[in-house]
Amino acid sequence: MHTKPLSRLSAISFLQSFVTQSVKAANQLGCTACGDRLQVIEYVGLAASGCLEDACREQAGLTAGPLSSDQYADIIISLKNQIGGNFSRATSEPGVVRVVNTRCPFGDAVKEAPELCRMTSSVFGGIAARNMGYAKVELKRRIAAGDDMCEVCIHLDRNRAAGADGDEYHLEGDAIVSRSSCAEMTVRVEEKMRQAWCAVNREQGVAGVNVPKIVAESTAMRRALESVERVAPTAASVLISGETGVGKEIIARAVHALSGRCAKQLITVNCGAIPENLIESQLFGHERGAFTGAYQVHHGFFERAEKGTLFLDEINSLPLPAQARLLRVLQDGTYERVGGKQALRADVRIVAATNRHLDEMVAAGEFRRDLFFRINVVPIHIPPLRERKEDISALTDHVIRRLAEKYGTGARVLSERAWIQVMGYDWPGNVRELENVIERSFIFAKGQVIEEVLLKAPRSGQRETGAGENAVFRTIKRQAAKEVEDKLIRDALSRFGGNVTAVARGMGITPRAVHQKLRTHGIDAAAYRTGAKNRVPA
Repeated sequence: MHTKPLSRLSAISFLQSFVTQSVKAANQLGCTACGDRLQVIEYVGLAASGCLEDACREQAGLTAGPLSSDQYADIIISLKNQIGGNFSRATSEPGVVRVVNTRCPFGDAVKEAPELCRMTSSVFGGIAARNMGYAKVELKRRIAAGDDMCEVCIHLDRNRAAGADGDEYHLEGDAIVSRSSCAEMTVRVEEKMRQAWCAVNREQGVAGVNVPKIVAESTAMRRALESVERVAPTAASVLISGETGVGKEIIARAVHALSGRCAKQLITVNCGAIPENLIESQLFGHERGAFTGAYQVHHGFFERAEKGTLFLDEINSLPLPAQARLLRVLQDGTYERVGGKQALRADVRIVAATNRHLDEMVAAGEFRRDLFFRINVVPIHIPPLRERKEDISALTDHVIRRLAEKYGTGARVLSERAWIQVMGYDWPGNVRELENVIERSFIFAKGQVIEEVLLKAPRSGQRETGAGENAVFRTIKRQAAKEVEDKLIRDALSRFGGNVTAVARGMGITPRAVHQKLRTHGIDAAAYRTGAKNRVPA
């Protein structure tokens, strides 16, 4: 039986499927021969670009010689559409070829490995650089990242490309040389962090160095690192915002490591974990005898961070009196210990982080407007993990490799089903939740393949719910919990006549926590004081 030979273009769908699985497996296994994930994908794309261009030229009847920008656009659109895409050309400015797409050639597989869009970037960039000497490929929108379509801009003019957010490709002799701004930036930041950590550890006599791993394959994290590189060498205050667990602390550490203060300490303060009556003492220190139990002088965080960096995490948790003291330090650089009379000078760089919208807190009277403007000189926002899918797969690979080393079990990989779970879940706890879930799944895996990611297990006899049903269930549960808490607080206020201290003691929480709950539920404690007895529980 005679079989028709497989054409070069018709074989690409098989190649893409093969590359999708190979890249995921190689990175999970920590294949050093393959190198970094993005380098693997970029190498395959660049290597294939010449072959693909030749096939398209032959099909279109184009002779040898450099392509014009219009011919180039026709080739890349034809190439992608023949392998399952739905690309078309869109209006663009001079020196730019802009194409849009409504169907990904990789199909649903791209959502499990969104970094595969880099292959499109390297193919487009390789063909353009080979014919025009230079290209910068900007992936503005992508189906893989949750957008409704893909939008790719190929900048063919080096001068006009300045400021575009993409990877560069240029021709040197017969070779295509690429420059991935994301990869280069990550390497630069991690190297500077390593140097800073080594210097501090040597000064403190600590052996070894544990540099935090930065995963920045998404556009959002790339922009965050760009901001870090720009602001770190300055003295400007930085405000990092984002949900709990997105990685705000590692950005703060990067700011410190890339600054001129890197040889001194980075002092981290979780403002939400300090009891309200000890906040000022912890921040500014106290003198001996300043209050009951103050038997000796205490050096606060500002003194310990002298000539270094003070990272105020969850600054949104600071009560208003402490905010006023902090503002004074930021304005004139002086402070006093609790119970002290001598003004001390502070040479400290402030980096703050918040998991709430401070502008909304300012409008609600919960955060000082003047302090907000003082710390919000350079804002850096870290989006939740569900909005940066590329980082999910890279973080998963990193965590699995780290766990294999930690537990000495050898390399493990996720099954196809497990990858679908990882990429389809919205990760409300962000990176912290991802790390915990992967570790739990790693521990309970029966072999080298992790067949299932252990998210929240359903109760016995209860069917599993889809993502939409889970969202509805979570909303109902939150609403029910809110109503129950509202009733408990109102009952306690009635019982103790609006005495917040008594309510806090009765509920086993701090008065500050009670005040926060009152604001959340819109309850006025004063309304319960009229004609009521101030009864304090024993």
